[in-house]
Amino acid sequence: MAETGNSNALKIAGAVILPNLGSIVNGRLTRNNLKNWYENLKHPSFRPPNWLFAPVWTSLYAGMGYGSYLVWRDGGGFNGDAQLPLVAYASQLALNWAWTPIFFGKHSIKGGLIDIVALTATAGACGLLFYRINKTAGLLFVPYMAWLGFATALNYAMWKLNPEKEQKTEEKRN
Repeated sequence: MAETGNSNALKIAGAVILPNLGSIVNGRLTRNNLKNWYENLKHPSFRPPNWLFAPVWTSLYAGMGYGSYLVWRDGGGFNGDAQLPLVAYASQLALNWAWTPIFFGKHSIKGGLIDIVALTATAGACGLLFYRINKTAGLLFVPYMAWLGFATALNYAMWKLNPEKEQKTEEKRN
């Protein structure tokens, strides 16, 4: 039985909305810590303005979500060839969502750096696995990988510029 246009549209919408759900929850955590903690850190000269992060992440999440739909559709769903790429997708998404509570919630710049390095590696593997199923889906990870490279450099620079902030956070935990 052929799928209807409405059914496909709902599946696409769900795939695009899913990755944004974590950002909605994490957005509150970020806003609560911007003035209290983040703005008091030393920042590298290449830090973009805070307002830029939400639209960039929203578009990247939409792209990766649509890519996941394409892989699910063309790879036979969760029981077909798409299984491993979709597991990689879920893994990188979990690491993506975990970064904000680590960095902003725990005030752990180093923990955020460790997470984003693992995220970048996992997202790269996911993009390659997506590409094998659907070239467009794989290519949708190119801007994501570029942004993750930039975000990793930003996180690293923050860690190097704020060693005493990281130390104080560690001491408070112990």
